[in-house]
Amino acid sequence: MISLLTKALKKAGLVLASLLIFLLSAWAFGALWFDGQVTTAGYATGHGMALIYLMVELLLLILFLRGSRWAGGAAALIIALVSGWWIHVQPSNDRNWQADVSREPWAEVHGDHVTLHNVRNFAYSSDPSENDLGERWETRTVSLSQLSGVDAFLNFWGVSWMAHPILSFQFRDAPPIAFSIETRKEKDENYSALGGLYRQYELVYVVADERDVIRVRTNRRKGEQVYLYRITLSPAEVRKRFLEYICSMNALREHPRWYNAITANCTTAIRSQRSLEARTAWDWRILLNGQVDEMFYERGLLETEGLPFPVLRQRALINEAAMKADQDPDFSRRIRSGLPGFGR
Repeated sequence: MISLLTKALKKAGLVLASLLIFLLSAWAFGALWFDGQVTTAGYATGHGMALIYLMVELLLLILFLRGSRWAGGAAALIIALVSGWWIHVQPSNDRNWQADVSREPWAEVHGDHVTLHNVRNFAYSSDPSENDLGERWETRTVSLSQLSGVDAFLNFWGVSWMAHPILSFQFRDAPPIAFSIETRKEKDENYSALGGLYRQYELVYVVADERDVIRVRTNRRKGEQVYLYRITLSPAEVRKRFLEYICSMNALREHPRWYNAITANCTTAIRSQRSLEARTAWDWRILLNGQVDEMFYERGLLETEGLPFPVLRQRALINEAAMKADQDPDFSRRIRSGLPGFGR
């Protein structure tokens, strides 16, 4: 009986160890496939390395399953070597960037005044087939004492359980300043959800006029929906949130970071701006953020005018208003007109 139990435990241990090696090997394959080109001569070399690695690891795993302990050790050693290399792949602010992220924003704070550099205000055509983006980069100065609130945009582009949040800070004497945390893609580079799990993209803070960062999603890109909500924060909290963005944005200019689809994405990066003690309780909707507006609703963070959430969300859609406003200098007011929480 004891002998049978011992054999069963050994077999279970072998299966678990094999599964662990397989999972770690799959991760290491992805690291070489997506990130090998960062430090080698291009995609062909990186992909070639990944395929060779995969064949070697599969062979070692087969040998390990047949009882070869040295094969398991060799597989673990190779995984460790790949991990050691991957950890040292460094992000950079100096690459051949796409036009919309070609400049990193930064800010100077002098008492009550904040001067923001490289504020994006592109004059996009509504026709996505036109390549002229109407590039404009601006410098703007705002006063912290004039902050009047913060609004949240939620942008859907495909599946309902994933979205892109954009926070926009309102000033009594100046146009809104919107912050969008995104992947900083190089020219001829496209977003990959799997690639986003590795060190494929740098993280970038886009600081923009709403006529740029919102209108490009409602008027230029096809099939995207944008919702707009008023956040219920005190003036002191709005100021804190604004300065958190400024601090994180400036730090990124000096010390670039990798984007990660889980740990440093458009939503989790916002949460990480705050100290551990100040962060709100974790919720699965922070990661699967297509329902983050519902989470805000449940936590009392949205102006609702007493509406149930399904009705509030239905009325928060701004695509039609944005299409009508288009390049109107009064774009920000027009997209808010009649929305719950924004008055009349």
